[in-house]
Amino acid sequence: MTKWFNTNYHYIVPEIGQTKPKLVENRLLKEYKLIKETFHIETKPVLLGPITFLLLSKQYERREWRKHLAQLVPVYVELFKQLSEAGVSFVQIDEPILVQHIDDDIVDAFRDVYEVFHRDVPNINLILQTYFDSVSHYLEIVTLPVAGIGLDFVHDDGENVKHINIHGFPKDKILVAGIVDGRNVWKSSLAQKATLLHHLAGVAEQLIIQPSCSLLHVPVTTKHEHALPTELVSTLSFADEKLDEIRMLTEYMKGNATIDDLIKYDEQTNTYFTKFRQQQKQTNDITTVRLRRTPYNERKKVQQAHLQLPLLPTTTIGSFPQTNDVRQARMRWKKGEWNDNQYKSFIKKEIAKWINIQEQLQLDVLVHGEFERTDMVEFFGEKLQGMACTTNGWVQSYGSRCVRPPIIFSDIAYQQPMTVEETVYAQSLTNKPVKGMLTGPVTILNWSFVRDDISRKHVLMQLALAIREEVLQLEKEGIRIIQVDEPALREGLPLKKEKHASYWEDAVMAFRLATSSVKEETQIHTHMCYSQFEHMMHIIDELDADVISIESSRSHGELVSSFETYEYQKEIGLGVYDIHSPRIPTKEEIREQIERALRVLRPEQFWVNPDCGLKTRKEKEAIDALKAMVEAAHEYRQQLLAYGGMKAWK
Repeated sequence: MTKWFNTNYHYIVPEIGQTKPKLVENRLLKEYKLIKETFHIETKPVLLGPITFLLLSKQYERREWRKHLAQLVPVYVELFKQLSEAGVSFVQIDEPILVQHIDDDIVDAFRDVYEVFHRDVPNINLILQTYFDSVSHYLEIVTLPVAGIGLDFVHDDGENVKHINIHGFPKDKILVAGIVDGRNVWKSSLAQKATLLHHLAGVAEQLIIQPSCSLLHVPVTTKHEHALPTELVSTLSFADEKLDEIRMLTEYMKGNATIDDLIKYDEQTNTYFTKFRQQQKQTNDITTVRLRRTPYNERKKVQQAHLQLPLLPTTTIGSFPQTNDVRQARMRWKKGEWNDNQYKSFIKKEIAKWINIQEQLQLDVLVHGEFERTDMVEFFGEKLQGMACTTNGWVQSYGSRCVRPPIIFSDIAYQQPMTVEETVYAQSLTNKPVKGMLTGPVTILNWSFVRDDISRKHVLMQLALAIREEVLQLEKEGIRIIQVDEPALREGLPLKKEKHASYWEDAVMAFRLATSSVKEETQIHTHMCYSQFEHMMHIIDELDADVISIESSRSHGELVSSFETYEYQKEIGLGVYDIHSPRIPTKEEIREQIERALRVLRPEQFWVNPDCGLKTRKEKEAIDALKAMVEAAHEYRQQLLAYGGMKAWK
């Protein structure tokens, strides 16, 4: 499972192997017929194009990709023919790979494939859809034999308009214009959109107005957000409201609405944004904050002297199972059935219970379990000034799992300790170190809806300053290991390579801003998951975290192999079992994972931990898996010590 381009939506990565594809079920046809028969509505089936599908897949030799593509194209043709026979007129075929850098061979493949579609299924009007950025190879793409081209005019940095201004747009094609932002929740400036639409209508003879991408990435409607300030809700536009914006723009372009109607719609948002205009005062002093710590080799000795950790230390990533009892307790508290003291008492009992379990399991570094948190970003969104959380703003993450991204509407400011009480209580119950658990600034930014009229970098640095305050509070209270999670570090990476450097510079600066003011003896951890790290090891190194844990058990050794070419000196935990499955790993399987990692890593730098947090697992599943993990680590530790590992470690 990995992220869909630079979004927080996940997909299962197809594994091609030697499989020859065939059409097993035409679900698009079934859905088309169902809607037509039930509601008498003509719909436009949507599917992922063959080239994007193949290039996002793995487990095949890349040099043979054209062979696999040749096997895939007839399956698409068969599917299109069935749709055509059922009366389907338009089909949207998504090829978002076109917004990334692609070589000439891929461009040639697009020409070949879409010539086949045009020849073999002439009655289907294909809309070639792109999104998330501007297209590469504009001229080659707009001359493909399709009925229409879908372009993103929101996240393209003006490049798609530049292409059209320079090269024009084919008269025989429909320009499907992504005008309304499908990835953010703020109302569009309809007057500005109208100006752009007039320009596009002067170039393209046929124009369709639509969102910039699927509305999968935003909540459904603002209608039920009664807990948010009315003033804030009046500036928001979720999926239903975005469709209404498209309707209003369409009516305007048809002459059924005036520009004054659009300006009136814009007024509420403009007034609110002016009221909360971004202030610079909080980030002016960033240059005075220390961004670099003592060299790693020096602080490592100090940390080991304080922590006295064994070889191959064991720990977990942070969260423990959120049982029905935990969810019920939170619901009672939020409904007012429990007061704050009752809820805190319950949370403390859960913390004490799991501190005891961890000690019984003989884990080396413990966590408090995060029972007070519904979501790793939403929790901080509820506690930081300038952020708001919705009641029903659910967005699909994967499968049936949804999240409620916070809304950043103003300056971010630290108000009071957010995690200190629970962490300090957990530490009071044990002599073993307990990790403070925080979400990093980059992840909070990438998993929130951010004002689109201000600099993301500015918001990022404000978040970093807020997390820095919490880090220092934890350290002040005696917490000597603090984990600042950045699972979304790579997620916000621009799709264009030429924009990567500035993104990484900001991300590294934000993480260091949040973590670099601690003392030498305080050990900084970070965790990353759902990402592709093979080509960003130097960035991970630049974060300067003392210990990093990375999801790796499902990557078939791809991540481990990256350490063969990059000599990483700091400590690292490569997840030794997959927490997303209820299956309990055996001790032998975990030993194999440890052995694989130690082929390229030194024993003294390796930590043993699960892939991710255990929030979604049942209690017995979590305990049994951790038991196997600790036993495997202990056995391997003894084996290393017997063969002189301790000497090498010292």
